[in-house]
Amino acid sequence: MAGVPDKAAGAFRTIGELSRETGLPQHILRYWETRFPQLRPLQRAGKRRYYRPEDVALVARINSLLNHEGYTIRGVQKLLSDERKRVPMNQAAPRAAGRADIGAIRKVRDSLAEALADDSSRA
Repeated sequence: MAGVPDKAAGAFRTIGELSRETGLPQHILRYWETRFPQLRPLQRAGKRRYYRPEDVALVARINSLLNHEGYTIRGVQKLLSDERKRVPMNQAAPRAAGRADIGAIRKVRDSLAEALADDSSRA
């Protein structure tokens, strides 16, 4: 990519930019969108695709599995599908921990409110 400044890691990428970064032809990226439901770039007017950082990471992973590790398209589909089914169970624990944190934050808030009330009544 000589002459083209690098984008920030969190920036969206067009299909052309992603194609240049990965070395994959654009038609392969469009084909993968039809085969992997997890790969859904944003599409703006004129069907212009914008790949989010997580889409870029998924493309790199799919490329690695298909072209370096010897998986078939169906094998990658199954692998990604199985991982997707496991994710909600793994995310349940952080949500429960978040609820406990909210309770602790409310206790701190209430104690601060009491301290402010005491302080203002003394003045």
